[in-house]
Amino acid sequence: MAEHILFLTGKLAEKQLRRTIEDMAPDFGYTVHVLGVTVAALMTADMIQRRLTDTFGADRILVPGRCRGDLEALSRHFGIPVERGPEELHDLPEFFGKVRQRPDLSRYELRIFAEIVEAPHIDVAAILRRAEEYRRDGADVIDLGCLPSTPFPHLADAVKALKSEGFLVSIDSLDSDNLLLAGRAGADYLLSLNEETLWIADEVASTPVLIATPHGDLHSLDRVIAKMTAKGRPFIVDPILDPIHFGFTDSIIRYHEVRRLHPDVEIMMGVGNLTELTHADTAGMNAMLLGICSELHVGQILATQVSKHACKAIKEADLARRIMLAARESNRLPKHINDGLMALHERAPFPLSVSEILELQAAIRDPSFRIMISAEGIHVFNRAGLWTDSDPFALFPHLGVENDGGHAFYLGVELARAQIAQALGKRYAQDQPLDWGIHGRTTEDPSVDPNCYAPQGTTLEASPSSPCPTPSNNQKT
Repeated sequence: MAEHILFLTGKLAEKQLRRTIEDMAPDFGYTVHVLGVTVAALMTADMIQRRLTDTFGADRILVPGRCRGDLEALSRHFGIPVERGPEELHDLPEFFGKVRQRPDLSRYELRIFAEIVEAPHIDVAAILRRAEEYRRDGADVIDLGCLPSTPFPHLADAVKALKSEGFLVSIDSLDSDNLLLAGRAGADYLLSLNEETLWIADEVASTPVLIATPHGDLHSLDRVIAKMTAKGRPFIVDPILDPIHFGFTDSIIRYHEVRRLHPDVEIMMGVGNLTELTHADTAGMNAMLLGICSELHVGQILATQVSKHACKAIKEADLARRIMLAARESNRLPKHINDGLMALHERAPFPLSVSEILELQAAIRDPSFRIMISAEGIHVFNRAGLWTDSDPFALFPHLGVENDGGHAFYLGVELARAQIAQALGKRYAQDQPLDWGIHGRTTEDPSVDPNCYAPQGTTLEASPSSPCPTPSNNQKT
């Protein structure tokens, strides 16, 4: 027998919900029930328990995604599962298509070496603080960067301190003395050894990262690989990723060739030469580079966060490696897995068309302003009418809040959010911060407990004399 689902909604969303379900041509039976609330987002678990007297023979109940409260308690009360649906009604078809097969992003294969570039210039305590930050963002190995002709007198102390705190540690230097000192202090990896310095691997237990001399010479790389293989020692190979216009394309080919010639060796890619040296948002670069790593089974990257525009590179790489592994293992494109790397744009920024927004406005019976966006602009409406423009300043004369500073401030904040979202192609929901993916508040933030009621939002209650009071917390259509 087909499953029967009870959808709970508000008065304003009922018609749209029915149309959305019908368009899905569902393989389940359903009942749409208006709970006696105008705005679905204002529904709470307590309200449902008080007002819902009939479950209409349903096998489970689906409540709006922004419904707060203890749904497990509701499930026990009604004797059937009570679940949250998507936050946006237009995401309902995707919700039913993917909710039972969400990719597992808890796993990854690629290791992130996070370099503290200025390590010689900061003390051990500062190195430990930076290492903790990098570990929180997803780093697996803390790399201490050495600078040419720059003393690093506390190198051994830094390595020992990091090891005592449970970190894996690498040292990044071409100076033999630094490499030996770090290896003897307990460093796990040495970046980097070549044909001339390969002898260091015999002096310490650290795993070496091998590079070619001269740069790009694959024959040199082949020789050091052969020597380390003969020793029976673990090692990693770094063919070196070059910046754009300084050998970038050739270096990508070089990675491919190393993998072809050596199908089983461990490989590292230093992605900082792209993320640091290209003035473009790094989330996309990290996704592309870690896609290459996934195809070539590159097991390590060296990431840096030196330039201000690359300040989230480690966090981006951490999410990218999880997405790429999930995509590869399920033999699918890296689409519809996680939107955390889409900071500027979104897959479906405008869930409602202008005609649908007009329908909503026609159903409004109160003076509270609603704000929505579409491809055509920003829409502000209440029972008195609907006004549309891409410029918030053009909308202000219609709001009637010249003598209500608090209300004007609230609407100004919301219209600014709406303008940014409409210009970039992002989702906008009144009284909600914009979603900047992993760079800000995310829809999948594990720290947000949907069983707890949301704190009071940014909406300001209107003064008694206000001609158009604002919605209460999180009110939206």
